[in-house]
Amino acid sequence: MEIAIVADDTKKELITQLCIAYCGILSKHTICATATTGAYISEATGLRIEKLLSGSLGGEQQIASRISFDEIDALFYFRSTTPRAEASLSEQNLLRLCDVHNVPVATNIATAEIIIMAIERGELDYREFINPRSEYNLRHRKFEY
Repeated sequence: MEIAIVADDTKKELITQLCIAYCGILSKHTICATATTGAYISEATGLRIEKLLSGSLGGEQQIASRISFDEIDALFYFRSTTPRAEASLSEQNLLRLCDVHNVPVATNIATAEIIIMAIERGELDYREFINPRSEYNLRHRKFEY
């Protein structure tokens, strides 16, 4: 499974604690994250994480692109819970793309735990068959046609 992680500055500690708690499960999968979030998590857990650009410098767009090509199987997107006028365009776009491509997305720790346990039980294995001919997914296949 390909898991993408994005966390607002106010949620980096929470996502790191989640990854510490589920490090054994997450270590079996490929993880990418925005730069600072990925650094926090990898430093605390030792997990191998592909660090993309910082969210504000294009990291969220990199993840959005991968979602568009069905290269992401789950997204953990821990957003700020402080009141504000409206969600940013990149935030709206990420969530919309998850809806379009049927990518499970967690915006809080409860949903993230449910998704992690579903991954562990194999309930999201169907994602392996979505866009099976993409170059990205072929590199990660365990069998060939």
